[in-house]
Amino acid sequence: MAKEGPNWDGLLKWSLSHADATNPPRNLSEEDRKWFMEAMQAQTVDVVKRMKEITLVMQTPEQVLESQGVTSQDIQDMLDELQEHVESIDMANDLHSIGGLVPLLGYLKNAHANIRAKAAEVVSTIVQNNPRSQQLVMEANGLEPLLSNFTSDPDVTARTKALGAISSLIRHNKPGIAAFRLANGYAALRDALSSESPRFQRKALNLIHYLLHENRSDCNVVTELGFPRVLMHLASSEDGEVREGALRGLLELAKDRTGEDAAGSSSIEENEKLKQILLERIEGISSMSPEDLGAAKEERQLVDSLWNTCYNEPSSLREKGLVVLPGDDASPPPDVASKHFEPPLRAWAANRYEDNTPPSNNEKKQAPLLIGLGPPPPRNSSSGGGVAGEENNRDTST
Repeated sequence: MAKEGPNWDGLLKWSLSHADATNPPRNLSEEDRKWFMEAMQAQTVDVVKRMKEITLVMQTPEQVLESQGVTSQDIQDMLDELQEHVESIDMANDLHSIGGLVPLLGYLKNAHANIRAKAAEVVSTIVQNNPRSQQLVMEANGLEPLLSNFTSDPDVTARTKALGAISSLIRHNKPGIAAFRLANGYAALRDALSSESPRFQRKALNLIHYLLHENRSDCNVVTELGFPRVLMHLASSEDGEVREGALRGLLELAKDRTGEDAAGSSSIEENEKLKQILLERIEGISSMSPEDLGAAKEERQLVDSLWNTCYNEPSSLREKGLVVLPGDDASPPPDVASKHFEPPLRAWAANRYEDNTPPSNNEKKQAPLLIGLGPPPPRNSSSGGGVAGEENNRDTST
């Protein structure tokens, strides 16, 4: 089946032909202007149409899809495509207006773990840095199934994706944070830190740091829930990012007690344990190779800051010159040329994805989707009781 949509090869050649900086700009002919506008508008029209088709599939009962040979992998591929479309904030907000948000949230309860995980990933894309979609998901009660998957899904990938969606949903969203707290979200985060999955732990640590940084009063809550002991355990993790996340959390808690005695306000046992952990990290950092020291820049600074906050003195890392190494503050020269030599079409595409992750450049694959309520009509049919056809599907890895 021929690929639908604008002729991007022709559009790129047209753009490059009008991007010659050696010649003065020339006026476009009416024919060129019309062709260009039609090419650009075709993309938006196709996306909206395609999102409506995907919505129709999501609204179709699962047993009907199964009877027509649609597999869980087909649904996952369809959600991959939907995720690319909703990377645009406008398209993300339009998903609710065309009836697609509620069935998408319904996929969070699907029997297949891969569909639950992918649906959570699409929700995360929709709400990320998007207050309007955050509100729409909250109003559609989308936080509840996300919390359920985060806390109790038997599949760790589905749990991790649900946590990522929750993190995107409640960031800079006061009603979302309040709902998360009321749902005993902090206890769920504490339990997540006991997982054997470093990736799951990292996501939990990142959200804990954000919440404590934004809501200082919550430091008392997490302390009462026993977070300091769990964080001290993770500060010795073999995973470097987990160690850094745990140290950041401990530093936030220590800063909250600086009005008192940061070390003295903890139990003697916890204080001694923290000091021992920091001494072990100092010893480990001191024995690192130059390459490992470069990769552990943030950890070095966190250990020193935590020691200084708790014990009111610099750590021995500072005496050894290991807090800031030569070249740590070096930054690459500013890029002053690329914008001047960037083709207009590429610059336009970059602006579209300024706040989102651009689509993967991996080879795309064709996948059958969109099966109607009745038997599939012929491939060339443009009418019938259902939706038919084969569309390009995105093959992205998460």
